[in-house]
Amino acid sequence: ETLARKRRRRWIILAAVALVLIGIAAVVLFGGSGEKAAAPQGDAGQQLPAVTVMVPGRQDIPAIISATGSLAARRDMPVGVPGEGGQVERVLVEPGQWVGAGQTLAVINRSVQVQEAAQLAAQIEVARADLNLAQANLDRAQRLVQRGFVSRADIDRLTATRDAAAARVRVAQATLGASRARIGRLDVRAPAAGLVLSRSVETGQVVGAGSPALFRIAAGGEMELLARMPQADLVRLSVGVPVEVTPVGSTQAYQGSVWQISPTIDPQTRQGVARIAVPYQRDLRPGGFASANIRAGSATAPLLPESAVLTDDAGTYVMIVGPNNTVVRRPVRVGTVNDRGVVIAEGLTGNEQVVESAGAFLNAGERIRPERSRAPRR
Repeated sequence: ETLARKRRRRWIILAAVALVLIGIAAVVLFGGSGEKAAAPQGDAGQQLPAVTVMVPGRQDIPAIISATGSLAARRDMPVGVPGEGGQVERVLVEPGQWVGAGQTLAVINRSVQVQEAAQLAAQIEVARADLNLAQANLDRAQRLVQRGFVSRADIDRLTATRDAAAARVRVAQATLGASRARIGRLDVRAPAAGLVLSRSVETGQVVGAGSPALFRIAAGGEMELLARMPQADLVRLSVGVPVEVTPVGSTQAYQGSVWQISPTIDPQTRQGVARIAVPYQRDLRPGGFASANIRAGSATAPLLPESAVLTDDAGTYVMIVGPNNTVVRRPVRVGTVNDRGVVIAEGLTGNEQVVESAGAFLNAGERIRPERSRAPRR
């Protein structure tokens, strides 16, 4: 009985193993034959390579011109000594401060000028006293002329003396006014409201009319980017087009606009300058470096990923799927390149099946098995 049980167990194990082997053989046999039947074959009976393709279509793509340049104040105003100058008593502002139009930036010692003004004021009083005396003499003579005690000649002489005294009063007053105006010009004032960029004067320093600028002010705090670009790109610009300005080292972009386009081209570099106005921002500092993306209209064209566009000695091209699934080389002309891909200006209608990424490994005339890309295009 024990021997019979062992024999039955052995037969059961052998039968289970046989069933498993038969199942594996069936899967291999029928599954492999199905794949071979589904896969297209070449002329020599070889399986064709599967290649991912895409139909780009045509999209409304903004024409973006990229440029770089340096930042500067849009209106950089140097402020010097408007008057005769002297020794600086106080400096009232520092770089980075905002000032208003006419605000005092520095005060120059005026002790000598104040004494001169006091002297001129006293001279006015002397001239007025002379005028009062001359007027009194003339009034008395006019009362006596009717009695014959004073001649007409004396009246004329006294009238002239009175007029000369009045003129001397006016001269003294004008001289005092000029002196006070010179004293007022000893204060260095801001010609317009703006941001103080630099200060080149210290207390105790002696300055004069020929001294360099004491301060530099950006009018209104407005900045600009001096964007250098080729002549072909300058032709596509116009005043007022929007621009995104990004300082180096920052990911923040600021909105600006083109306010002036250079009328000349540098004969050495063949480049011109587009001046881009940007409102005041703390990240935008004169002398810094920034990049600009200038929107110069829009165009309708196919858009391809960079992997689909190839270049060799013969030029730029893409691989497309032709009749009978054969690979065809198609020359193209690239328009602009942006973060979305490469704009094709000429060579494609947008309805072709373009090889997306394996074009460099294919030869013209080679047959493939195209598979449409499932990745959505932006």
